[in-house]
Amino acid sequence: MRALRSFSFGILTCVVMFGQAKPARPEFEVASIKPSPQQAPNQAAVGVHVDGAQFRCSFLALKDYLGVAYRVRTNQITAPDWVSTDKFDIAAKIPAGVKTDQIPEMLQSLLEERFQLKVHRETREFPVYALIPAKGGLKIAALPPDPEDNAPNRAFDVSASGSAAGVTINYGKGSSFSLGNNKFSIQKLTFAEFANALSRFADKTVVDMTDAPGKYTFEVEMTPEDYRAMLIRSAINAGVTLPPQALQLLEGQSGESLFMALQNIGLKVDSRKAPLEMLLVDRATKAPTEN
Repeated sequence: MRALRSFSFGILTCVVMFGQAKPARPEFEVASIKPSPQQAPNQAAVGVHVDGAQFRCSFLALKDYLGVAYRVRTNQITAPDWVSTDKFDIAAKIPAGVKTDQIPEMLQSLLEERFQLKVHRETREFPVYALIPAKGGLKIAALPPDPEDNAPNRAFDVSASGSAAGVTINYGKGSSFSLGNNKFSIQKLTFAEFANALSRFADKTVVDMTDAPGKYTFEVEMTPEDYRAMLIRSAINAGVTLPPQALQLLEGQSGESLFMALQNIGLKVDSRKAPLEMLLVDRATKAPTEN
């Protein structure tokens, strides 16, 4: 369960950071898409960097880019298998006067042009885990607002690091998510961002239904068995083929220890059904057209 395999849930948090969709769809001024090296040169090279007019991503699968571009989780994307495995590097220039919260729309235009991409959306009802306040309400307080969080053109980096022992996603400016040593450690994340990340380690999509504003810092522990099961589910959700022996370790593991720990901070995970928007890839070429 390498960090590279688990990174997609971190990049999807950028969907929340970029904000709501805009009616107009601008395009990058210039852009380059190249296949990534067979092996990432180092863990620090895996990530997203936005600074001024520059947008750079490295060693991400097309499915990760689709998640950012169309603002959906990767487990809500139906596409050919190669979309989850083939990695690409993107370097692009943001036009003058265009805000960074419009990057998803620019990425849509780029992917549709270079990969001859055709997609459509459907809404289907699925079993989910609803993240809701527990009886008695939240037992942790939101952090004081940071004015930079709403800056439309702020620079930021998202990077991943980790190993089979766990994974850490650093969103910059003190915000991070890590799973290691049988616990989740959350720093300066909204509950929506936490739910997005938790979905990568669960057997169902986790949907934030707390209606709680602000960002939070907290830590929750779980049993070693549930921790191991969550790492295995992360690999499965990332499209990794695992041996039968690994899949057998999931038997009887429900994540109950994590759910009980969340109740200690006033959160509850409730199984229910909810409509989820799906992105279906109708057509995509494996090799992008020339830059």
